[in-house]
Amino acid sequence: MQKNLFSLPNDKFFCKKLYFCKQNQRKMEDIRTDSLKAWLLAARPKTLSGAAVPVMMALALAWADCRAAGVAFQWLPAVLCLLFAFIMQIDANFINDYFDFRKGTDDENRLGPRRACAQGWVRIASMRRVIVLTTAAACVVGLPLVFYGGWPMVLVGVLCVLFCFLYTTHLSYMGLGDVLVLVFFGLVPVCVTYFLQLHTVTVEVVVCSVACGLVIDTLLIVNNYRDRDTDLRAGKNTLVLRIGERATERLFLALGLMAVLLGVVCVFSGHLLAFVFPFIYLFLHTKTWRKMLGIKHGKALNLILAENARNMFVYGLLFAIGVLLSSVFA
Repeated sequence: MQKNLFSLPNDKFFCKKLYFCKQNQRKMEDIRTDSLKAWLLAARPKTLSGAAVPVMMALALAWADCRAAGVAFQWLPAVLCLLFAFIMQIDANFINDYFDFRKGTDDENRLGPRRACAQGWVRIASMRRVIVLTTAAACVVGLPLVFYGGWPMVLVGVLCVLFCFLYTTHLSYMGLGDVLVLVFFGLVPVCVTYFLQLHTVTVEVVVCSVACGLVIDTLLIVNNYRDRDTDLRAGKNTLVLRIGERATERLFLALGLMAVLLGVVCVFSGHLLAFVFPFIYLFLHTKTWRKMLGIKHGKALNLILAENARNMFVYGLLFAIGVLLSSVFA
């Protein structure tokens, strides 16, 4: 029988990663309830790249266009946007941890990384209180943006908080998670962050926000691809379950390809390198896709998830550097 080139036994990198994952699992056995380490694990710091990428892309575009227009770039709203995105991501992780535990989604059959409530690392009452605190913190950080973008920023903040709860409690079970990623990890953060600097939104910004949403959605696709069997038992009707395994695998590859090709809009705006550099991401994305096809099932897909998160951040970084260099050398 012919061996798959990308199966785990033939991939030294993945074998090493699996070894370290097992070592980390042993270390997690002795986590004290409500300890700092428990809360750090619950916050899922690795997911913060998903919050950083849209803001990073928007700020690069805004800086370049401010420079071209002779307008001062404002650093305070830029920092506030980044902080708001980080806090909302952590808040979403806490909400997901709490409600998935209450619904029984995070049970002993879970393939993904362990969750704080399900493992008893964090008390349920403590998680409820911290969700209130993180939601309030996001509102406090986001409120000053009213001075830069007007009262519509209040509506944006309310919608971010509202859908943060609706995603885990209802919409992810209806297969709408990918739509929310496109909106709240693409259109909203990129367009709003840019708007706060220049008080307008260009076609380039809108197209790039869609590309950003597509890239970040690949993370959700891998997550739901890994959990397709447990989600089926839990009644969580994700897009992966709607379209099937084969179509999901093709979709994962297509999302990365579409995101890079949409960057052609940057060529017409004078940001040529912002279109060229992300092809490095596409190479990494394709390699990850081929590894995913070799694994198919099981906890080993967590390694694909981690690799994809890295690719996602690389995309945002390459895009931002491309915009900035194109602007400087124009």
